[in-house]
Amino acid sequence: MENANLLAIAKEFGSPVYVYDSEKIVSQYERLTSAFKQVKHVKLNYAVKALSNLAILKLMNSLGAGLDTVSIQEVKLGLLAGVEPTNIIFTPNGVSLKEIEKVSEMGVQINIDNLSILEQFGTKHPDVPVCIRINPHVMAGGNSKISVGHIDSKFGISIHQIPHILRIVENTGMNINGIHMHTGSDILDIDVFLYASEILFETAKNFKNLDFIDFGSGFKVPYKEGDIETNIEEFGEKLTKRFNDFCKEYGKELTLGFEPGKFLVSEAGYFLAEVNVVKQTTSTVFAGIDSGFNHLIRPMFYDSYHEIINISNPKGRERFYSIVGYICETDTFATNRRILEITEGDILAFKNAGAYCFSMASNYNSRFRPAEVLWHNNEAHLIRKRETFEDLTKNQVGVDIFNKVEVSAS
Repeated sequence: MENANLLAIAKEFGSPVYVYDSEKIVSQYERLTSAFKQVKHVKLNYAVKALSNLAILKLMNSLGAGLDTVSIQEVKLGLLAGVEPTNIIFTPNGVSLKEIEKVSEMGVQINIDNLSILEQFGTKHPDVPVCIRINPHVMAGGNSKISVGHIDSKFGISIHQIPHILRIVENTGMNINGIHMHTGSDILDIDVFLYASEILFETAKNFKNLDFIDFGSGFKVPYKEGDIETNIEEFGEKLTKRFNDFCKEYGKELTLGFEPGKFLVSEAGYFLAEVNVVKQTTSTVFAGIDSGFNHLIRPMFYDSYHEIINISNPKGRERFYSIVGYICETDTFATNRRILEITEGDILAFKNAGAYCFSMASNYNSRFRPAEVLWHNNEAHLIRKRETFEDLTKNQVGVDIFNKVEVSAS
């Protein structure tokens, strides 16, 4: 997208606003599928939690992607978007047996990540196909907040508990049709991921009726010019050979699964915010915008980096700014960052705002969540209205209890 497109969107729909470029999403999807074109059966299940707008889910469905969901609400969003139940996998963590059973009744693929629920579900529903999430105890990438495959993680069943899994499967007679892992985000070292994959292959040998092996995702995308990223093409070449060899050894053509979220939508997203005030202190120049971590929490929550550009002044000289929000908390997006000279009223664009940005937004400080716009076929389409004051209050009930007059008995 060009700066002129983004400025026009900010003018038409106001700020702050999220913008997603469908062309970039499509190109990322095609890049990943192309990397594994030598595998007979490949299934990409888009991680809904990254960006759950119905328009995005419809776009993924049109590309042929399935959905990776973590809540019954995400499952319902997928069904509302027209995705077939058989193209949805449910990979929750810490949810009740009741929720898993409700999702199972919808015809969705179930993925279980703990021994207790596995045994309970297998005892009650032995004929329902179940995938098992394994914790390979591998740190495949990212910091501790975004790595979920380490030994202390709450996610998955430890590889050291494989004998327990096998005992449960034998005792219940349940149908295990898939094996899954997800080690975390921002994977850089392909060899480490391949090492974790070997653990998954070894685990898969214990189950004779598998239909698929799901390798999760977590591929790193670039956050700034010259940034490193996962070499998808090299990874595809190496894992393809190993997967095809395993299928021959296993005696069956299995489906190779992934659940990309950030890889598909991160670079497609822009967050546009207007500068409210430029404030000079004794040591810092602050640019305060009409947003805060209520709209974009990743920099404060994950220490994540988002490139910030001043699209209103593309020919300005660079100065150092700390970009901050209007929340009554410390909400810093960037500290002493070189950005083209900023004046009040300028529009700043945050890059890599497609994944885990709007989906983690809140109404903190009673602020409205922003609008969302999809740039598709060179046109801007509003896909979520900006919230209003009525949205903040519509679910609040019982406020009239303080209007009742207390009458004492005489």
